[in-house]
Amino acid sequence: MTGAERESFLLGQKYYEAGEDDAALSAFGSLLETCPRYADVHYLVGLVHERQGRLEQATSSLEHALSINPRYAECLIALASVHEQQGQFDRSREVTHQLGELQSQQGPLDHVTRGKLANLQAALGDAYREAGELREAVEAYRKAIDRAPRFHDIRYKLGIVLREAGLPSQALAEFKRVLRANPTFREAAVQLGLTYYTLGRTDQAVQEWTSVLEADPTRDDARMYLRMVDGDSRA
Repeated sequence: MTGAERESFLLGQKYYEAGEDDAALSAFGSLLETCPRYADVHYLVGLVHERQGRLEQATSSLEHALSINPRYAECLIALASVHEQQGQFDRSREVTHQLGELQSQQGPLDHVTRGKLANLQAALGDAYREAGELREAVEAYRKAIDRAPRFHDIRYKLGIVLREAGLPSQALAEFKRVLRANPTFREAAVQLGLTYYTLGRTDQAVQEWTSVLEADPTRDDARMYLRMVDGDSRA
């Protein structure tokens, strides 16, 4: 890449970061005429297309970038996300698997890349849960947590889907882990109570919901569940 081409790339990157997508595409398009095998340019063009909702063009650009540099971790993450947005969950999982293999070859990914990959896996879990594929959702959330064990919002989602999948004892363990790390995560405490209730451990459920209300009287969900238990006792 010549000095002039480098300047064109930096200008296109500046437009992209400023959200000026048309100007970014124009700058990158001109650059690709003279420098067609620069993976970063195809990657950024793909991100612009994704941001504008042109997912097929995004896929094409990202795949072009990967044909030039198959070990481009950020591009693999972006491509997996695009597949997930298109409902192509198997293809998203294949790309995520490629990234996992890349990690095993190159050693640990940096924390930013791991976080992005964890959020991607969690989004895949969300999609599986919405489709009623609970076992697949559990697998996706667990992979996300493997990447980023401190992402307790994902562990919270794992707890919910474990209970929905008929595994309440495993759900209990996940909610307790969340609360050990963050005792103020009230949603996890409410869900812990609901899981106790599912297991027939009503006294412990009441104790959890009561503690939540003592700490935060605005928690209508905890109040609703306590009323539900009171209604059961009157029936």
